[in-house]
Amino acid sequence: MENNVNAPSFIKNNNTIQQVIFVLLLVLCLFPIISPPIALLLGLVVANLFGHPFLHLNNKATNILLQVSVVGLGFGMNVHSAVAAGKEGFLFTVGSIIVTIILGTLLGKWLKIQKKTSHLISCGTAICGGSAIAAIAPVIESNEKQTSVALGVIFILNSIALFVFPVVGHWLHMSQNDFGLWCAIAIHDTSSVVGAANKYGSEALQVATTVKLARALWIIPVALITAVVFKNKSNKVKIPYFIGLFILAMVCNTYFSPVASVAPYLVSIAKTGLTITLFLIGAGLNSSVLKSVGLKPLFQGVLLWACIAIGTLISILYFN
Repeated sequence: MENNVNAPSFIKNNNTIQQVIFVLLLVLCLFPIISPPIALLLGLVVANLFGHPFLHLNNKATNILLQVSVVGLGFGMNVHSAVAAGKEGFLFTVGSIIVTIILGTLLGKWLKIQKKTSHLISCGTAICGGSAIAAIAPVIESNEKQTSVALGVIFILNSIALFVFPVVGHWLHMSQNDFGLWCAIAIHDTSSVVGAANKYGSEALQVATTVKLARALWIIPVALITAVVFKNKSNKVKIPYFIGLFILAMVCNTYFSPVASVAPYLVSIAKTGLTITLFLIGAGLNSSVLKSVGLKPLFQGVLLWACIAIGTLISILYFN
Protein backbone atom coordinates (compact mmCIF):
# COMPACT_ATOMS: atom_id res chain seq x y z
CA MET A 1 0.00 0.00 0.00
CA GLU A 2 1.46 3.36 -0.96
CA ASN A 3 1.82 5.90 1.80
CA ASN A 4 2.12 9.06 -0.26
CA VAL A 5 -0.36 8.68 -3.11
CA ASN A 6 -1.85 12.13 -2.66
CA ALA A 7 1.33 14.02 -1.76
CA PRO A 8 2.38 16.94 -4.00
CA SER A 9 5.09 15.82 -6.44
CA PHE A 10 7.95 17.71 -4.75
CA ILE A 11 7.04 16.06 -1.43
CA LYS A 12 6.17 12.68 -2.92
CA ASN A 13 9.74 12.35 -4.19
CA ASN A 14 11.37 13.55 -0.98
CA ASN A 15 10.97 11.23 1.99
CA THR A 16 12.91 13.61 4.24
CA ILE A 17 10.35 16.39 3.77
CA GLN A 18 7.55 13.93 4.53
CA GLN A 19 9.30 12.87 7.72
CA VAL A 20 9.84 16.46 8.85
CA ILE A 21 6.19 17.42 8.25
CA PHE A 22 4.97 14.28 10.02
CA VAL A 23 7.23 14.73 13.04
CA LEU A 24 6.35 18.43 13.40
CA LEU A 25 2.63 17.66 13.48
CA LEU A 26 3.25 14.79 15.89
CA VAL A 27 5.17 17.10 18.24
CA LEU A 28 2.34 19.64 17.99
CA CYS A 29 0.03 17.00 19.49
CA LEU A 30 2.09 17.11 22.68
CA PHE A 31 0.65 20.53 23.50
CA PRO A 32 -2.72 21.03 25.25
CA ILE A 33 -4.00 23.27 22.45
CA ILE A 34 -4.49 20.12 20.34
CA SER A 35 -7.56 18.19 21.48
CA PRO A 36 -8.06 14.48 20.57
CA PRO A 37 -10.54 15.26 17.73
CA ILE A 38 -8.17 17.87 16.27
CA ALA A 39 -5.30 15.37 16.51
CA LEU A 40 -7.34 12.85 14.54
CA LEU A 41 -8.07 15.51 11.92
CA LEU A 42 -4.38 16.44 11.68
CA GLY A 43 -3.56 12.78 11.11
CA LEU A 44 -6.09 12.56 8.28
CA VAL A 45 -4.63 15.72 6.70
CA VAL A 46 -1.02 14.60 6.87
CA ALA A 47 -1.86 11.14 5.48
CA ASN A 48 -3.92 12.37 2.54
CA LEU A 49 -2.00 15.52 1.60
CA PHE A 50 1.62 14.69 2.36
CA GLY A 51 1.79 10.92 2.94
CA HIS A 52 2.81 8.85 5.95
CA PRO A 53 6.55 8.06 5.89
CA PHE A 54 6.28 5.59 8.79
CA LEU A 55 3.14 3.74 7.72
CA HIS A 56 4.75 0.32 8.22
CA LEU A 57 5.16 1.13 11.93
CA ASN A 58 1.82 2.85 12.42
CA ASN A 59 -0.38 -0.06 13.50
CA LYS A 60 2.08 -1.42 16.07
CA ALA A 61 2.82 2.03 17.49
CA THR A 62 -0.89 2.81 17.76
CA ASN A 63 -1.68 -0.41 19.63
CA ILE A 64 1.18 -0.04 22.11
CA LEU A 65 0.55 3.66 22.77
CA LEU A 66 -3.19 3.11 23.24
CA GLN A 67 -2.63 0.36 25.78
CA VAL A 68 -0.06 2.38 27.73
CA SER A 69 -2.34 5.43 27.71
CA VAL A 70 -5.34 3.45 28.96
CA VAL A 71 -3.27 2.01 31.80
CA GLY A 72 -2.15 5.56 32.66
CA LEU A 73 -5.77 6.72 32.82
CA GLY A 74 -6.33 4.06 35.47
CA PHE A 75 -4.26 6.15 37.89
CA GLY A 76 -6.99 8.77 37.81
CA MET A 77 -9.79 6.42 38.77
CA ASN A 78 -11.22 5.04 41.99
CA VAL A 79 -11.94 1.32 42.42
CA HIS A 80 -15.30 1.86 44.15
CA SER A 81 -16.59 4.23 41.46
CA ALA A 82 -15.32 1.92 38.73
CA VAL A 83 -17.11 -1.10 40.22
CA ALA A 84 -20.35 0.89 40.44
CA ALA A 85 -19.99 1.96 36.81
CA GLY A 86 -19.21 -1.59 35.73
CA LYS A 87 -22.31 -2.97 37.45
CA GLU A 88 -24.50 -0.35 35.82
CA GLY A 89 -23.15 -1.10 32.37
CA PHE A 90 -23.24 -4.90 32.66
CA LEU A 91 -26.76 -5.52 31.37
CA PHE A 92 -26.33 -2.94 28.60
CA THR A 93 -23.07 -4.66 27.62
CA VAL A 94 -24.43 -8.19 27.47
CA GLY A 95 -27.64 -7.23 25.70
CA SER A 96 -25.98 -4.96 23.15
CA ILE A 97 -23.26 -7.50 22.27
CA ILE A 98 -25.79 -10.26 21.57
CA VAL A 99 -28.15 -8.01 19.60
CA THR A 100 -25.32 -6.41 17.58
CA ILE A 101 -23.75 -9.69 16.49
CA ILE A 102 -27.13 -11.21 15.52
CA LEU A 103 -28.20 -8.07 13.66
CA GLY A 104 -24.81 -7.80 11.97
CA THR A 105 -25.08 -11.40 10.76
CA LEU A 106 -28.53 -10.75 9.30
CA LEU A 107 -27.38 -7.53 7.60
CA GLY A 108 -24.36 -9.31 6.15
CA LYS A 109 -26.58 -12.01 4.61
CA TRP A 110 -29.02 -9.41 3.30
CA LEU A 111 -26.25 -7.38 1.68
CA LYS A 112 -24.47 -10.56 0.47
CA ILE A 113 -21.19 -9.62 2.14
CA GLN A 114 -18.51 -12.28 2.64
CA LYS A 115 -19.29 -14.16 5.85
CA LYS A 116 -15.90 -13.53 7.46
CA THR A 117 -15.87 -9.82 6.62
CA SER A 118 -19.40 -9.43 7.94
CA HIS A 119 -18.54 -11.26 11.17
CA LEU A 120 -15.46 -9.11 11.76
CA ILE A 121 -17.48 -5.91 11.30
CA SER A 122 -20.17 -7.24 13.65
CA CYS A 123 -17.66 -8.18 16.36
CA GLY A 124 -15.80 -4.90 15.98
CA THR A 125 -19.05 -2.99 16.44
CA ALA A 126 -20.26 -5.21 19.28
CA ILE A 127 -17.16 -5.29 21.48
CA CYS A 128 -14.18 -2.99 21.04
CA GLY A 129 -13.43 -2.12 17.45
CA GLY A 130 -9.98 -2.89 16.08
CA SER A 131 -8.96 -4.92 19.14
CA ALA A 132 -11.89 -7.29 18.66
CA ILE A 133 -11.15 -7.64 14.95
CA ALA A 134 -7.48 -8.39 15.70
CA ALA A 135 -8.56 -11.08 18.17
CA ILE A 136 -11.27 -12.66 16.00
CA ALA A 137 -9.39 -12.58 12.64
CA PRO A 138 -7.03 -15.51 13.41
CA VAL A 139 -9.92 -17.51 14.89
CA ILE A 140 -11.89 -17.41 11.63
CA GLU A 141 -8.68 -17.44 9.54
CA SER A 142 -9.68 -14.36 7.56
CA ASN A 143 -7.38 -13.15 4.80
CA GLU A 144 -5.65 -9.76 4.72
CA LYS A 145 -8.31 -8.20 2.47
CA GLN A 146 -11.20 -9.25 4.73
CA THR A 147 -9.45 -8.01 7.86
CA SER A 148 -8.41 -4.72 6.23
CA VAL A 149 -11.95 -3.99 5.02
CA ALA A 150 -13.39 -4.60 8.49
CA LEU A 151 -10.73 -2.43 10.14
CA GLY A 152 -11.31 0.30 7.55
CA VAL A 153 -15.06 0.38 8.26
CA ILE A 154 -14.51 0.53 12.03
CA PHE A 155 -11.85 3.25 11.90
CA ILE A 156 -13.90 5.45 9.56
CA LEU A 157 -16.93 5.28 11.86
CA ASN A 158 -14.73 5.80 14.93
CA SER A 159 -13.44 9.02 13.44
CA ILE A 160 -16.98 10.28 12.87
CA ALA A 161 -18.08 9.26 16.38
CA LEU A 162 -15.31 11.24 18.01
CA PHE A 163 -16.80 14.45 16.62
CA VAL A 164 -20.52 13.58 16.63
CA PHE A 165 -21.08 12.05 20.07
CA PRO A 166 -20.08 15.04 22.24
CA VAL A 167 -22.26 17.31 20.11
CA VAL A 168 -25.28 15.00 20.51
CA GLY A 169 -24.58 14.61 24.22
CA HIS A 170 -24.61 18.36 24.82
CA TRP A 171 -27.65 18.83 22.59
CA LEU A 172 -29.59 16.28 24.66
CA HIS A 173 -28.18 17.64 27.94
CA MET A 174 -26.97 14.17 28.90
CA SER A 175 -25.42 13.70 32.34
CA GLN A 176 -21.74 12.78 32.61
CA ASN A 177 -22.66 9.27 33.72
CA ASP A 178 -25.16 8.67 30.91
CA PHE A 179 -22.83 10.02 28.25
CA GLY A 180 -19.93 7.89 29.46
CA LEU A 181 -22.12 4.79 29.39
CA TRP A 182 -23.40 5.63 25.90
CA CYS A 183 -19.87 6.15 24.58
CA ALA A 184 -18.63 2.87 26.02
CA ILE A 185 -21.39 0.88 24.35
CA ALA A 186 -22.01 2.72 21.09
CA ILE A 187 -18.51 3.76 19.97
CA HIS A 188 -16.37 0.94 18.59
CA ASP A 189 -12.73 1.55 19.52
CA THR A 190 -11.36 2.32 22.98
CA SER A 191 -9.36 5.26 21.62
CA SER A 192 -12.45 7.10 20.33
CA VAL A 193 -14.47 6.15 23.43
CA VAL A 194 -11.87 7.72 25.70
CA GLY A 195 -11.36 10.70 23.37
CA ALA A 196 -15.08 11.55 23.20
CA ALA A 197 -15.66 10.99 26.93
CA ASN A 198 -12.60 13.03 27.89
CA LYS A 199 -13.94 15.92 25.86
CA TYR A 200 -17.28 15.65 27.70
CA GLY A 201 -15.93 15.57 31.26
CA SER A 202 -13.92 13.72 33.91
CA GLU A 203 -16.84 11.66 35.25
CA ALA A 204 -17.83 10.65 31.73
CA LEU A 205 -14.22 9.59 31.12
CA GLN A 206 -14.17 7.36 34.20
CA VAL A 207 -17.49 5.66 33.39
CA ALA A 208 -16.65 5.24 29.70
CA THR A 209 -13.18 3.79 30.26
CA THR A 210 -14.31 1.35 32.95
CA VAL A 211 -17.34 0.05 31.06
CA LYS A 212 -15.42 -0.18 27.77
CA LEU A 213 -12.58 -2.20 29.23
CA ALA A 214 -15.04 -4.51 31.00
CA ARG A 215 -16.75 -4.87 27.62
CA ALA A 216 -13.41 -5.74 25.99
CA LEU A 217 -13.16 -8.87 28.14
CA TRP A 218 -16.08 -10.27 26.15
CA ILE A 219 -13.59 -10.82 23.33
CA ILE A 220 -12.72 -14.12 25.00
CA PRO A 221 -16.16 -15.83 25.07
CA VAL A 222 -17.12 -14.36 21.69
CA ALA A 223 -13.87 -15.66 20.16
CA LEU A 224 -14.43 -19.14 21.59
CA ILE A 225 -18.02 -19.24 20.29
CA THR A 226 -16.76 -17.98 16.93
CA ALA A 227 -14.23 -20.84 16.79
CA VAL A 228 -17.07 -23.33 17.19
CA VAL A 229 -19.30 -21.63 14.58
CA PHE A 230 -16.48 -21.37 12.04
CA LYS A 231 -15.20 -24.86 12.97
CA ASN A 232 -11.68 -23.73 13.83
CA LYS A 233 -10.10 -26.11 16.35
CA SER A 234 -6.99 -24.00 16.99
CA ASN A 235 -8.87 -21.54 19.26
CA LYS A 236 -6.30 -18.78 18.88
CA VAL A 237 -7.55 -15.99 21.14
CA LYS A 238 -5.67 -12.78 21.91
CA ILE A 239 -6.42 -11.89 25.51
CA PRO A 240 -6.24 -8.12 26.30
CA TYR A 241 -3.78 -8.43 29.20
CA PHE A 242 -3.33 -4.66 29.54
CA ILE A 243 -6.78 -4.51 31.17
CA GLY A 244 -5.20 -6.19 34.20
CA LEU A 245 -2.63 -3.39 34.40
CA PHE A 246 -5.44 -0.84 34.17
CA ILE A 247 -7.14 -2.47 37.17
CA LEU A 248 -3.82 -2.52 39.06
CA ALA A 249 -3.37 1.21 38.37
CA MET A 250 -6.84 1.90 39.81
CA VAL A 251 -6.06 -0.16 42.92
CA CYS A 252 -2.78 1.69 43.46
CA ASN A 253 -4.47 5.08 43.08
CA THR A 254 -7.25 4.11 45.50
CA TYR A 255 -5.26 2.44 48.28
CA PHE A 256 -1.65 3.72 48.09
CA SER A 257 -1.26 7.40 48.96
CA PRO A 258 2.28 7.77 47.46
CA VAL A 259 0.86 6.71 44.10
CA ALA A 260 -2.17 8.96 44.49
CA SER A 261 0.12 11.97 44.98
CA VAL A 262 1.73 11.55 41.54
CA ALA A 263 -1.41 10.21 39.83
CA PRO A 264 -2.46 13.57 38.29
CA TYR A 265 0.85 13.76 36.44
CA LEU A 266 0.51 10.18 35.17
CA VAL A 267 -3.03 10.88 33.98
CA SER A 268 -1.87 14.02 32.19
CA ILE A 269 0.82 12.04 30.37
CA ALA A 270 -1.74 9.36 29.51
CA LYS A 271 -4.12 11.92 27.99
CA THR A 272 -1.28 13.26 25.86
CA GLY A 273 -0.53 9.71 24.78
CA LEU A 274 -4.16 9.29 23.78
CA THR A 275 -4.01 12.46 21.68
CA ILE A 276 -0.95 11.12 19.85
CA THR A 277 -2.71 7.77 19.40
CA LEU A 278 -5.62 9.45 17.64
CA PHE A 279 -3.21 11.39 15.44
CA LEU A 280 -1.63 8.07 14.38
CA ILE A 281 -5.05 6.51 13.78
CA GLY A 282 -5.97 9.43 11.52
CA ALA A 283 -2.64 9.13 9.74
CA GLY A 284 -3.42 5.49 8.99
CA LEU A 285 -6.61 6.39 7.12
CA ASN A 286 -5.17 7.35 3.77
CA SER A 287 -7.08 7.23 0.50
CA SER A 288 -6.00 3.65 -0.22
CA VAL A 289 -7.63 2.44 2.99
CA LEU A 290 -10.79 4.44 2.32
CA LYS A 291 -11.11 3.11 -1.24
CA SER A 292 -10.54 -0.50 -0.21
CA VAL A 293 -13.53 -0.60 2.11
CA GLY A 294 -16.30 -0.84 -0.48
CA LEU A 295 -19.88 0.37 -0.25
CA LYS A 296 -21.61 -2.78 1.04
CA PRO A 297 -19.35 -3.37 4.08
CA LEU A 298 -19.48 0.34 4.88
CA PHE A 299 -23.27 0.30 4.57
CA GLN A 300 -23.43 -2.69 6.93
CA GLY A 301 -21.18 -0.89 9.41
CA VAL A 302 -23.22 2.31 9.28
CA LEU A 303 -26.58 0.54 9.68
CA LEU A 304 -25.28 -1.61 12.53
CA TRP A 305 -23.69 1.37 14.26
CA ALA A 306 -26.84 3.49 13.87
CA CYS A 307 -28.98 0.72 15.39
CA ILE A 308 -26.72 0.21 18.41
CA ALA A 309 -26.13 3.93 18.95
CA ILE A 310 -29.82 4.93 18.73
CA GLY A 311 -31.08 1.87 20.60
CA THR A 312 -28.59 2.35 23.44
CA LEU A 313 -29.30 6.07 23.63
CA ILE A 314 -33.05 5.48 23.98
CA SER A 315 -32.47 2.80 26.62
CA ILE A 316 -30.16 5.02 28.67
CA LEU A 317 -32.35 8.12 28.50
CA TYR A 318 -35.70 6.46 29.16
CA PHE A 319 -35.09 3.18 30.97
CA ASN A 320 -31.84 3.65 32.89
